[in-house]
Amino acid sequence: MKKQLLLFAFSALALTSCKDDDMQAYEMDIIKGDWKEAKREVISGKDNKTVLSSSTPEGCDQKNTLFFRTDFYVSYTAYSGTGGADCQVNGKSEGRYTYDADAKILGIKFDQDENNNYKVDILSNTELRLAQQFGNYDQDGDKIPDVTYVTYKR
Repeated sequence: MKKQLLLFAFSALALTSCKDDDMQAYEMDIIKGDWKEAKREVISGKDNKTVLSSSTPEGCDQKNTLFFRTDFYVSYTAYSGTGGADCQVNGKSEGRYTYDADAKILGIKFDQDENNNYKVDILSNTELRLAQQFGNYDQDGDKIPDVTYVTYKR
């Protein structure tokens, strides 16, 4: 009986220690691929609901692409041009990212830039919504920093 109890305890420990790794791998598999910015919003830090401003990409900015691989590689390709019809690659930044599935924190570091952290608010096969955790400031005068959310779509 003691051997069975001991076996059960080790099995339970083994299963729980793999759960986090499995979740991280699953979510990184969802993150991988191309994402295009669909919307940028500044939301009140006081209630985390009130939208203070909202914008959507226009022209060549609609083609800007954020790309992830499961080996922690990330790139951002920016386009420029007039009117959206003659868009050309304006620049490409490459770097590395980290992802903490438990805390839902995505850290992105391009080329010579500093690491920037984002809180993953929504992650699905078609939508990625990130809350920027750097550079936020009070935009509505209530003395509480407001949060920039960026929504990406496939």
